[in-house]
Amino acid sequence: MEKIIDETKQGETLVKSKDKRNTKNLYIESYGCQMNFSDSEIVASILSENGYNTTQTLEDADLVLVNTCSIRDKAEQTVRKRLEKFNAVKKHNNQMKVGVLGCMAERLKSKFLEEEKIVDLVVGPDAYKDLPNLLEEVEGGQSAVNVILSKEETYADVSPVRLRSNGISAFVSITRGCDNMCTFCVVPFTRGRERSRDPQSIIEEVNDLWNKGYKEITLLGQNVDSYLWYGGGLKKDFKKASPMQQATAVNFAKLLDMVAQAQPKMRIRFSTSNPQDMTMDVIESMAKHKNICNYIHLPVQSGSNRILKAMNRLHTREEYINLIDNIRKIIPDCGISQDMIAGFPTETEEDHQDTLSLMEYVKYDFGFMFAYSERPGTMAERKLEDDVPEKVKKRRLQEIIALQQKHSLYRTQQHLGKVEEILIEKESKKSDQHWAGRNTQNTMVVFPKENYKIGDFVMVKINDCTSATLLGEAVGYSKNQ
Repeated sequence: MEKIIDETKQGETLVKSKDKRNTKNLYIESYGCQMNFSDSEIVASILSENGYNTTQTLEDADLVLVNTCSIRDKAEQTVRKRLEKFNAVKKHNNQMKVGVLGCMAERLKSKFLEEEKIVDLVVGPDAYKDLPNLLEEVEGGQSAVNVILSKEETYADVSPVRLRSNGISAFVSITRGCDNMCTFCVVPFTRGRERSRDPQSIIEEVNDLWNKGYKEITLLGQNVDSYLWYGGGLKKDFKKASPMQQATAVNFAKLLDMVAQAQPKMRIRFSTSNPQDMTMDVIESMAKHKNICNYIHLPVQSGSNRILKAMNRLHTREEYINLIDNIRKIIPDCGISQDMIAGFPTETEEDHQDTLSLMEYVKYDFGFMFAYSERPGTMAERKLEDDVPEKVKKRRLQEIIALQQKHSLYRTQQHLGKVEEILIEKESKKSDQHWAGRNTQNTMVVFPKENYKIGDFVMVKINDCTSATLLGEAVGYSKNQ
């Protein structure tokens, strides 16, 4: 739940321009959070060097890969249905190989390979560089598996193929794994312990993206705020580092400074933040640099201290509110979004009211809200009974969603009459006569195309709004153009 899951992207097929030297076709679908989509780009880059072009036609594929998510049961059921479809196609093309990547691979390796025999290949999130070797085993008639979790792998030396990109915005992965043992979450078990990527390799990737025409990046990690580079190794081992390593370490605030200064005209976003790790120096870095967007995704999960403790969230309601107050003090117009779980085990009506009252206090710009879904292998599944009736979960979730929609409209109305900088990303979904792009607070803005083009920084006067979208008209290019 810590990770933003964009429902419109689920199952997206990734494709890039063909390399004439390559003779095989890769069909790859991605599910889950931004990290999975970013990982799919890494996989495509590795396989491109090993003879594979991407295709969006399943029947043409020599290799079918599905990059999976274990965060919710719905995601796993969707992947199982897709594997059934792949195997139906495979019956007519016995040369086709099918593989599972990512978090489900880590969690269900023996089921997929030995019990159900529905795939040829199972590869965990830290083993993508081993894909060429594993494919050799598969070509030799064997099933192949590598789900070993690494203490070092960050893929810093792999330049991702930007498969799903509009050529304007891109993800840059800065950490892998997670040390936060939230009781509802499988991520520490499927992605391993937390480690950070060499900041120099991050800067080089950002510079390369700018040189290729990209205008915006999102620094990506399960928990970006706990980024810590001291020469390599796990974050938990930092206390064992030498005095020199500790003195010269780079934390997330310093990394933000470095990236902002490396490309002053490039927009910078980051996701996902964790309340317990977000420090004042991160907020101050944001305020200091105009190119760092005024937007923070700050999952809280519940407004009840009792439930936060049961979730093993290492922050209280009061600490969270204090953090919100500090953000508003330093960056008054900062957009803030949430993750919220309705119906966590033992949640009472009083706990639920605590969540609604927290939402009333913060008035989030938008949110990602779910009914609790018990995940096998988590601490909550092992130690807590899923005792909130489904009907109650759904009713509480609907109350959370309704309140969020009210607050989202309140927040978009604050933009009426203002002139804001927008980076044009794409054509509007509803009209081919309009562009769509986001403001610094991550709210989508739609306006007539006129003579502007994708990738332009444009000043737009906001004239109208819905709870999710701002509507306006361009008044000229921004100083950043």
